[in-house]
Amino acid sequence: MRYSRCRHLFGEEAFARLQQARILILGVGGVGSYALDCLYRTGITQITIVDHDTYEITNQNRQIGSEALGASKVHTLAERYPGIIPVEVQMDMAWVETFDFEPYDLILDAADTTRVKIEIAKRHYKKLIMSLGSVKRTDPTQIQTASIWKSHGDALARKIRNELKRARFDRNFTVVFSPETTKGERKGSFVGVTGAFGLTLCSEAVRRILEK
Repeated sequence: MRYSRCRHLFGEEAFARLQQARILILGVGGVGSYALDCLYRTGITQITIVDHDTYEITNQNRQIGSEALGASKVHTLAERYPGIIPVEVQMDMAWVETFDFEPYDLILDAADTTRVKIEIAKRHYKKLIMSLGSVKRTDPTQIQTASIWKSHGDALARKIRNELKRARFDRNFTVVFSPETTKGERKGSFVGVTGAFGLTLCSEAVRRILEK
């Protein structure tokens, strides 16, 4: 039975809660694709994924589905994980204004655009688990989860905190981050870290669903 090991681990009642959960994943690259895979293998299949990119050869070091060069990421993954809902759209401020976030129990933010991340945090912080910087790092054991206000050692987190303070926003939401000192000048990436960020997003989502 496909999910028998998950049922043994969580118990029937808890596993039923997982299967009923509705998840939105923003960005299905090196972090988001692993979050998707983890959720789906755990029995959470009511998932909507949002991304507008197609696969490039440089994605193949870290992204699930990236063998399909030139293909839409969301539609490729929808074929790989039957039942999920693909939304192929550019995530910009206009999209944040018009998209209906209400049906989802949790929002897993693995998007790249800082302004979009900040706007979603201000509007939907109660449902949000946000991934911060995973590039230029090599040590997955340094990955942590915390409130955005307790995150440290990450330039993106610092920028987001500063922008939220300017907007007089002081609410809490959960972030996945790493204080590891970054390496190199360019945006090099290692699937041992980017994938672990995605798995940590998934683990935090499972914990939140079971504790709700």
